[in-house]
Amino acid sequence: MSRYSVFTSLPGTYLRASLVPCVLLSFAAQANDDDQALALPATAITGNAEQSPLLDLHTPGSTASRLGLTPLETPASVTSIGSEEVLARNNPSVQSAVTRSVGITFLGTPGDGGTGLSARGFSGHSAIMQLYDGTRLYVGAGTVTFPVDTWSVERIDVLRGPASVLYGEGATGAVVNVVPKKPFEGDIRNHLRLGYGSDDRRQMALDSGGSLTDTLSYRLNLNKQASNGWVDRGDSQSLAVSGALRWQPSDDLSFTLSHDYGDQNPQRYFGTPLVDGHYRESLRDHNYNVDNAEVHYNDQSTRLVTDWVINDHLTASNQLYFLKVQRRWRNAEAYTWLPGDQVRRSNFISIKQTEEQIGDRQTFTLQHSLFGLDSQTVVGADYNSIRFVRKHDFGNTHTDTVPLAGSGGGGYVSTDPFRSREANQARQFSLFAENRTQLTERLSLITGVRHDQVHLDRTDLDADSRTDRSLDGNNWRAGLVFALTEDLSLYGQYATSTEGVGNLLTLSATQQQWDLSTAKQTEVGIKQMLAEGRGEWTLAAYHIVKKKLLSTDPANPTLQQQVGQQSSDGLEATLELRLPYDVQLSANAAWVRAEYDDFASGSDDFSGNQPVSVPRRSANLWLSKDFAQRFRAGAGVRYVDSRYADNANTVKVPGYSVVDASFDWQVQPDLTLGLQLNNLFDRQYAVTTDNNGLQWYLGEPRSFFVTADYSF
Repeated sequence: MSRYSVFTSLPGTYLRASLVPCVLLSFAAQANDDDQALALPATAITGNAEQSPLLDLHTPGSTASRLGLTPLETPASVTSIGSEEVLARNNPSVQSAVTRSVGITFLGTPGDGGTGLSARGFSGHSAIMQLYDGTRLYVGAGTVTFPVDTWSVERIDVLRGPASVLYGEGATGAVVNVVPKKPFEGDIRNHLRLGYGSDDRRQMALDSGGSLTDTLSYRLNLNKQASNGWVDRGDSQSLAVSGALRWQPSDDLSFTLSHDYGDQNPQRYFGTPLVDGHYRESLRDHNYNVDNAEVHYNDQSTRLVTDWVINDHLTASNQLYFLKVQRRWRNAEAYTWLPGDQVRRSNFISIKQTEEQIGDRQTFTLQHSLFGLDSQTVVGADYNSIRFVRKHDFGNTHTDTVPLAGSGGGGYVSTDPFRSREANQARQFSLFAENRTQLTERLSLITGVRHDQVHLDRTDLDADSRTDRSLDGNNWRAGLVFALTEDLSLYGQYATSTEGVGNLLTLSATQQQWDLSTAKQTEVGIKQMLAEGRGEWTLAAYHIVKKKLLSTDPANPTLQQQVGQQSSDGLEATLELRLPYDVQLSANAAWVRAEYDDFASGSDDFSGNQPVSVPRRSANLWLSKDFAQRFRAGAGVRYVDSRYADNANTVKVPGYSVVDASFDWQVQPDLTLGLQLNNLFDRQYAVTTDNNGLQWYLGEPRSFFVTADYSF
């Protein structure tokens, strides 16, 4: 199979410029006397392979700010989900874990890699940015396939609202940052898990880490899973490998080299057709795809991180990274019911995507005085070079018909050649800065600015043509935090963001002519840690307006203009309580009023309508209790309100409530047995839809999973 060279060398001048400070300062750091050695920055992670650090409003983070602020010090809504919480609440994927946090709902399909999310009235990968260890993989054709596996996760941070000032284009609704497990100092510890459950689901996983020498430590995670699936021909398998080495030659300098590998063959299920506009429960386990369907994702990430302390006031960090993705689809993706209980299959599509990205991010953090006030500033630069090649047969017009009572089958047929169609390139460079100044003992000002330049180069191999465009994005934010006490703070923030009219890597020649869409948000909130570690609560209110949407000119339906507007208003609340009798309560709820203020397509005017796949209400509840220090039982409910499946708001998808439960028994100090029960009441519901709302992607039926965890 022919392949384009999807990677050109990073400009040497920039690469040398980014690494020279690292090399020079590393020699200087090693030359310091032990008496003058400085501690590593607070961002260094320590711990063991079995237990993640406690996460609360006093835990410093790096997702909502590059200054290492705690949530109480941050003028934004931010949540951190620890690895123990992820595993305890039956979350097999990053996306299922994230949607237990406030205001985040799932809308993933095989077409977007099964990772699509919605937040604050905005949906999809253009508006919800997903990071891995603080680094974004640029979205190609609306698809992100990594990270998904939760075994190697240390924590998941969720920042809600516009965040382009931190991460650039494409972060209006939220940012999800998956932080992997890191090397730690100390004795080597190992955690082994074996699992088996419904539909012949199997898991074998290992987490190992510790010190190899006085200066060298490591972390290794392996997770292999497989299942026969809950639909016909629904088998799936995956392998996730994550490894990292950390070398710390002195107290003020460290190098961490890590590599992550993910290979997925997910369930080849593209939904169930409605029958005369209604869902028929007897079709739940039917799979109408072809017999030789294929869905395969392979993702790799390699990173070299250098952290050092230059002096008492100045620290620096550099991250050099290389990301590679290969994706393959071959499916019949659209199913429409026909009278006589037949199903017409269409959208026979075969696609192969290859994407490679190399980048470098350099930051310097300075503690200083500003007009006599305590201040902290971080400045940095970010560079990325991305290549994206796509092969497909999008001209395929083949359709066929299969019985509704059957389960698809047959072979894939195409009327169009499968060949390379486009080769796209993007080069991005940004400069950014962030500052926190303590105005008074209780009042602090947090500001940030960022300038992005992106050059897009698209080669249409079918038409043998080339188009290019440069886009600029300027974003900023300013927020005030007032600490009423050390455990209670009020905040207010104004922030901006930018987005492309589509994914930048795959903009068509026509789409390249448009500017970036712009958004702005006003947010206020309150956060509190309760006394004696009894819990915490937060409340946030926001207003977001996004402008420069593509909208049809009412006077000329054939003409598009960048004049559309979408807005949302919402409330989000969270509560964590440690109750008597070893009971713990976790709850959150979100309400959002989102609408198209000005949006037309063709001769249809959708102004005033609710955006697709955006529920007005969502909520989560989880209650757990410890018994005799050896047993723990937990149960929770996930609620998502009804959503519309079309811009005209004529097709409504019912809401759903799903109950999960778990039970753990610590048989010995080093052995724990667990039982997970998903969809306890076997609710039939649509997670999301396709084909104008006439095709439902169903949620998984009731299932169990038994685990054995052994630590040594």
